[in-house]
Amino acid sequence: MGDYYAAHLSAERLQQCYELASPRVRQYLEGELAFVLSRLSLSDAVLELGCGYGRILRRLAARARLVVGIDTSPTSVQLGRELLRDVANCHLLQMDAAALGFGDQTFDVVVCIQNGISAFKVEPHRLLAECLRVTRPGGRVLLSSYAAKFWPHRLEWFRLQAEHGLLGEIDWPATRDGVIVCKDGFRATTFAPDAFRALAADLGVACRIEEIDESSVFCELAV
Repeated sequence: MGDYYAAHLSAERLQQCYELASPRVRQYLEGELAFVLSRLSLSDAVLELGCGYGRILRRLAARARLVVGIDTSPTSVQLGRELLRDVANCHLLQMDAAALGFGDQTFDVVVCIQNGISAFKVEPHRLLAECLRVTRPGGRVLLSSYAAKFWPHRLEWFRLQAEHGLLGEIDWPATRDGVIVCKDGFRATTFAPDAFRALAADLGVACRIEEIDESSVFCELAV
């Protein structure tokens, strides 16, 4: 699915997805960002996985010492660099979240929001192991997925994206139980709280689960 985003939902097309967002979806997006910002300090070095064109990087950079965003799409990274060229403590790099090109214990906070743990289509244990590797002792990893109660709003948002040609036609019989399927091969799943807990237990790290605004489920891992 990482290839799907790079090929079909990058740069300006990704921007269009957010422009289509309803007020309720915008509330969800703002709630996720507010939660992340509440976990940052001005001395932190922060890594965002799947940053796209840098939608939230400017606001992260205002609350941290250093912010690095990575994405697999070269066009999204290029657009983000243009949009954020005036933010001195913010850098965008083209990189695979499952094979981070950073040394051990480089960042204080690693952020993977808006269901990235499912959307990246990377084996979750491998993804989280990389997150933990690059996080300093005493730091934290913040992951999020969708809350069950947000399903109708999420589905409507994806319907609008499909209607505007940003996604393939939705396969309605196959779309249910937190999974959205499109006829062009797109498939968006959900990572449930119990799945977060099991993943953290497998990797031997403590986790805290918190639902935000009946739209996001956050898993915060203490390193």
